Amino acid sequence: MYRDLAQRRTGADREILLALAAAEARHEQHWLNLLGEHVGKPHRTALRTRVLGFLARHFGSVFVLALAQRAEARSTYDTDADATATMAADERVHEEVVRALATRGRNRLSGTFRAAVFGANDGLVSNLALVLGISATGVNTHTVLATGMAGLLAGALSMGAGEYVSVTSQRELLEASTPSPQTGAALPELDVGTNELALVYRARGMSPDEANAKADGVLRSLRRDGTGAADETPSRDRHEAVGSGLSAGVSSFCFFASGALIPVLPFIFGLQGVAAICVSAALVGVTLLATGVVVGLLSGGPPLRRALRQLLIGYGAAAATYLLGLLLGAGGG
Repeated sequence: MYRDLAQRRTGADREILLALAAAEARHEQHWLNLLGEHVGKPHRTALRTRVLGFLARHFGSVFVLALAQRAEARSTYDTDADATATMAADERVHEEVVRALATRGRNRLSGTFRAAVFGANDGLVSNLALVLGISATGVNTHTVLATGMAGLLAGALSMGAGEYVSVTSQRELLEASTPSPQTGAALPELDVGTNELALVYRARGMSPDEANAKADGVLRSLRRDGTGAADETPSRDRHEAVGSGLSAGVSSFCFFASGALIPVLPFIFGLQGVAAICVSAALVGVTLLATGVVVGLLSGGPPLRRALRQLLIGYGAAAATYLLGLLLGAGGG
């Protein structure tokens, strides 16, 4: 699997993966030497491993690295009498190497993926709870459908607006905290004897000695080659990391709406009563399990446990509102 992943990588990542493959080959040779003439024929590779190899060759996915990280963590060499202490140590180090490689991929995915998963999950859980709660009161299918669609639109608009305001406010705070580019133009006119520039660095938290040394270095660079103000220019990196408010708002709207649509689908296609409720809950359950597995894989945790956690939380919220709907329906009757 490491060799398959290396085919999709270049530079340092490729070298690291090939080095991991070479280390595993040394472990393999250890067992071959012990078995000697009793080695027998190799078993057919497990289906799970073949699937991971296919994913590694064709996608080089972070999910494969996350699974490899878990596999390294499950090594039994520590308790295997026939394994060497070096092999056990290798596996512990391999886990950290793979963790670092997987973390890079997780970081690249974290922003968009987190918004997609959690936005969709919010839509799934909140609208399933709304639809089941209103169904339990005994209203007709048309009312349930109208309520579900209203919940979808209201929730998506709320999520989109909230994300827009959040990201826009964060960008405004960054802009207010970024050094002004006009400051650099004033540096040549500073009185070197009083060194006002040191006050800037002291205001940023430096000690007086550190601030004076920093200011002296900047002014010397300015006199030498005119580049002393380079560190005063605003950086775009932080703004790009935050993203734009409009794109964040639209993304959150779409993610929430896509999740909130699933509980309503049975009612859109004409199902009624208990059948519609069961199908809606089943569709949401499958989707929650899928998102839980994906979150588990990316986090390096047990996928099944994460999936069941998602499912229990979603069904717990839906059950609570369904019971409330039953009570309200009985009271209204």
